[in-house]
Amino acid sequence: MLDKRLYHHLVAWLGQWPPRQGLAVVGSERRTLPGWDGKIHPFLGVGSPSTGTVLSAAVPRVPALRALTDLPIEDLLAKVPDAVGAPDRQAFHGLFRWTTDPAPLPDAGEWTSVGDPVVPEWLRVFAPEVLIHRDPETGAYLAGVGIKRHDQHGNEISVGTEPAARGKGLARMLVAQAARRILDEGAIPTYLHDVSNIASSKVAENAGFPDRGWSFYGLED
Repeated sequence: MLDKRLYHHLVAWLGQWPPRQGLAVVGSERRTLPGWDGKIHPFLGVGSPSTGTVLSAAVPRVPALRALTDLPIEDLLAKVPDAVGAPDRQAFHGLFRWTTDPAPLPDAGEWTSVGDPVVPEWLRVFAPEVLIHRDPETGAYLAGVGIKRHDQHGNEISVGTEPAARGKGLARMLVAQAARRILDEGAIPTYLHDVSNIASSKVAENAGFPDRGWSFYGLED
């Protein structure tokens, strides 16, 4: 049975779950409102190998998107930007993972205000706090996690590691630590990444986010 937190997250995030057919297109007001980062996300989708796929767009864009549903997924994605009114962007698909049981790895970071000078620019959008690992000798930033707080039911983890600190297991420890916090707050932790990103795949697996064959669809910034 699907975790209730994940179910409510998908309903809130996409506008419907599960799909009522193999590939369902639904209209959602969320596609016209600012997301976790203050930006508009006009197209999202999630697919499950057992129940099918939901593609979410603004209500006025639904007919154009539905007209594409007989196409192979690669051809459909190529036409999505025009269909949803974002012709200058590119659609993509990746892996959608979640966990209810993060790997029992040791904590590797401290929750820190994004206003702290040590926090790098890319993490500052994840206000108010991010999880960072500092060099124990210099205090310099080495790795960090931000949480995309989509809704009260589901939050997505993003992680980055400085080149000099890679290969030490920091990313997997930080992801597992962040996942435990999300669960403690009553939400489901999710982890999304490109299908070809082997490093992200290894981090996810080692942090306790198995590949269940689920997919994610979106638009590149």
